[in-house]
Amino acid sequence: MDLSKIDLSALWNTVLAWSPKIIAGIVVLIIGFWIVNLITKMIGKSMNKSGVDKDLVPFLKSLVSVILKVLVVITAAGVVGIEITAFAALLAGAGLAIGAAMSGTLSHFAAGVMVLIFKPYSVGDLVDIQGVVGHVDEVQVFNTVITSLDGKKVIMPNGIATSGIMTNLTANGKLRVDLNVAMPYEEDFDKVKDIIKGALKNVKESLPDEPTIEIEKFDENNVLLAVRPYATDATYWDVYFNSYKEIKKAFGAAGIEVAYPTRKIKNV
Repeated sequence: MDLSKIDLSALWNTVLAWSPKIIAGIVVLIIGFWIVNLITKMIGKSMNKSGVDKDLVPFLKSLVSVILKVLVVITAAGVVGIEITAFAALLAGAGLAIGAAMSGTLSHFAAGVMVLIFKPYSVGDLVDIQGVVGHVDEVQVFNTVITSLDGKKVIMPNGIATSGIMTNLTANGKLRVDLNVAMPYEEDFDKVKDIIKGALKNVKESLPDEPTIEIEKFDENNVLLAVRPYATDATYWDVYFNSYKEIKKAFGAAGIEVAYPTRKIKNV
C-alpha cells in the first residue's frame, strides 16, 4: 500500500469525528452494565422480601440481567451513531445464526422453565440427578447448581438434569435408613427385636415412625437382621451412625455377643 496516497488529514478528521461517539458508547456500556448489575441485585432483594418463590428468584434475575444488557448494547450503538433499524436487522441476523449454533443452550433454557413450572425439585431439596447426590442451590436460566454431599459445587445444564431419572429425596418428607445388624443363632429373635427397638428410641434424630426390624437372611455365622428407622434428609447420617452406636451399646448391656467367623484346622 502506498502510504503517500493516504489523505492523513482526512483520516485524522474522521478519527476526531468518531472518537467522542466511540468514547461515549464505551462509557454507556460501562455505566449501563454497572446499573444493570445494581438493578438485578435490588430486584433479587425485593423478590426475597416479598416472598417470591425461592426457585424463581435466580431464574428471573438472570433473565432480567440478559434483557437489560441487550438494551444497554442497543443504546450504546445508538450513541455511537449506528442506525437502530440497521442494528436491529444485524441483531436479528446474528440472532438466527447464534440460535442455530446454540440450539442446545436454548433447550437448557426451555428445560429450566419446565423445572420452574412442574417443580420436580426445588431449591434446598436433596436430589439424585444424573448420579449427583446433593442439595439444590439454584435453578438458573440455563443451569441447575447443586452442592454435592462431599461439598463440591456441581453446575449441571438444565437439559441434562431433566433428560434422565430425577430422584427427589426430600419430596416425601422422610427417608428410610437401611441398617443391617447381626444376631447370634442361639438368641431369640423377639428378644433381640425388642432390644433394638429400645435402642432406636434413644436416637433423638430419628422420626417417630415405627421402624422395620425383620430377619433378612441367614449368614454363615449369624442371622442378618434388616433394621429400618426413618429420618429427614437433614438428619439421615446422624440417624445412620447413632443407631449403630445405640444398638451396639444395648447389645453390650444385654450380654449379646455377635459371633465372628471361625475356621477349624484339622491335624493330619
